[in-house]
Amino acid sequence: MKKAEVIKNGFVLRVVACSECNEKIIHPADEQEYNKFISLKNKEFRVKMRLVGNSYAVSIPKEIVLFIREQEKIMNDMVRLCFEDFGRLSLNFNEMTNLEKRNHLHDKEVREAELRRKIIK
Repeated sequence: MKKAEVIKNGFVLRVVACSECNEKIIHPADEQEYNKFISLKNKEFRVKMRLVGNSYAVSIPKEIVLFIREQEKIMNDMVRLCFEDFGRLSLNFNEMTNLEKRNHLHDKEVREAELRRKIIK
């Protein structure tokens, strides 16, 4: 059994992998956090839109904010709001510039390649 990491839905999960049968056992703490994420992701929240001055405000449920803070340790008070499609808005809590996104994707590809090499060995 060798220690490795697996990336699943943006989560880095610590695992031990068997080189013979390719079975992977996820670290219990990582699995618990991942399951909490999946539970929140599958939940639908109904929130009110309120008029505040000349703008509208939508409240974000506390359990979502607490989960994000728990994962990132620090959450900026500023979020990025995008009009994705007709009837769809997105909020981004960790604002990245285009350069940071490219670097992040590159780093992610490098990590995934390293993981594949570790698992193959």
